[in-house]
Amino acid sequence: MASLTPLLRHYFPHISPFSNLCSSWLCCSLGSSFNPGFNLKFIRFSDMKSLWKNLSLRALAMNTTQEAIASPSGTIEVEYEPEHLLILVHGIMGSTGDWNYVQAELKRQLGRHYLIYASSCNTYTKTFAGIDGAGKRLAEEIRLVVNEKSSLKKISFLAHSLGGLIARYAIAILYTPIISSNLYDVNKEQPPCPSNKGLIAELEPVSFITLATPHFGVRGKNQLPFLFGLSILEKLAVSMASIFAGKTGSQLFLTDEEPNKPPLLLRMASDCEDGKFISALGTFRSRIVYANTCYDHIVGWRTSSIRRKTEVIEVPTQSHDGYKHVASVVHCPAISSDGPHFRPEAIKAKEAAQNEPTAQNTLEYHEILEEEMICGLQQLGWKKVDVNFQSAFLPFFAHNNINVKIGWLHNAGAGVVAHVLDSIKEQEFDTFYDCLSHD
Repeated sequence: MASLTPLLRHYFPHISPFSNLCSSWLCCSLGSSFNPGFNLKFIRFSDMKSLWKNLSLRALAMNTTQEAIASPSGTIEVEYEPEHLLILVHGIMGSTGDWNYVQAELKRQLGRHYLIYASSCNTYTKTFAGIDGAGKRLAEEIRLVVNEKSSLKKISFLAHSLGGLIARYAIAILYTPIISSNLYDVNKEQPPCPSNKGLIAELEPVSFITLATPHFGVRGKNQLPFLFGLSILEKLAVSMASIFAGKTGSQLFLTDEEPNKPPLLLRMASDCEDGKFISALGTFRSRIVYANTCYDHIVGWRTSSIRRKTEVIEVPTQSHDGYKHVASVVHCPAISSDGPHFRPEAIKAKEAAQNEPTAQNTLEYHEILEEEMICGLQQLGWKKVDVNFQSAFLPFFAHNNINVKIGWLHNAGAGVVAHVLDSIKEQEFDTFYDCLSHD
């Protein structure tokens, strides 16, 4: 069994000195019977949770870029560089300001071990130029950030609304499959437990989190709630999508490309010529979708939670584990399939929906594609978090409450943000614990 110190140094680089911390904590937590030569495999999970709590509390206390460490020759100022890059991606017509509240909370609670970066390359009307174009710009922006910070080792994403689709496109561009057991340059410090599925921007992928993201697009009954499920309004929305939202609008309504070519969102549910979309998503240790169950008049529940109509659950009215407005958490394992297809009947349905749209043929087209996208995305495991703002003072702001877009107006989502933060912290701990249990 490897020493605990190298693992702590990799996963909690902001906490020092490691050996003294480990010994003192283990003595206190495990009692007087603690032996420095013990086997860590026999530590209880509850003990490790306690360790995580203690480490986190100490990390919270460190709010500067330096820490004073005592040495025989005096006090030494040690500067710490961030190792974990967390990218924030806003939605349609959004800006970096959409993340002001979240960014402040992340910085306050995660410590300087993280570099919290709100993407600025796709602000406002740039989001109308297509998901693919926005994804390429985001990928280039991330490369620039990574190149400027040589200390970075890990990467995570937190994206709102359309930003989730943009991030999914970007990671396919940044994806590098593993071709050697040695993931890192020989001149760099070897991490104790690296991912074995691939890298994103040459970093170890950890968490991929979306908030109210239309993973199936917004075509189909009740997937764009402000149309009230009325077929006439949905038909008009399809024809007007490209006028109001440009190329992005067509992609969201699945009417982009020629009739014989699959739309972008279907291609993004697979590994294809455009990119290894599923392989890139699969590199992350966790994939979490937060979905509004009601009052989100921009993005429907099923499209944001990657569910079939038959998979929609009855949502509890009480809060889950004390997180206000977080109604339920469901862990969905991967389901094996041969991936999505664009079959002849889908081509025929798309042509009819594009050329002579009716309520019947547009619904038929979307149902065919929705099932294919589900088959593609459910090849991976997901944690699905259902959010219910029904009891909030302003429930109709659910789409912006979920990420507290404007602090004073959308603060009903503070409990959801707290849950996101704890999910990120939990994944950091789980990564650390997995390394202990498999060493």
